[in-house]
Amino acid sequence: MYEVFSTDEREAFVQRCLAPDVDWPNVLDGVRLHGREAVRAYWARQFAAGHPLVRLEGLRRDTDGEAVVATVRPGTRDASGERWAEGTVEHVYRFDGSGLVTRMDVRAGT
Repeated sequence: MYEVFSTDEREAFVQRCLAPDVDWPNVLDGVRLHGREAVRAYWARQFAAGHPLVRLEGLRRDTDGEAVVATVRPGTRDASGERWAEGTVEHVYRFDGSGLVTRMDVRAGT
């Protein structure tokens, strides 16, 4: 999932991984997005401003046992190369019965 996000093949991610009515965070504006089209538009805006990268560093079940927590390191890519943040964040995913993401939240990491 994270490898695909960092490429220009994000449409495959949207179709194969996100529920049609996905609830997704817009971290830039501090609001929630609803639906695949809203997520597509958000990502288009992010990539127009710069090329965001996300490197997966770990996976675990959340304390509630129902969500999956991905520990990730954010970064960016530009003409000078890749730059990675010193700290990590947590992406918390909830899924429907068919395995599609229904909600993603971002929490502070280390």
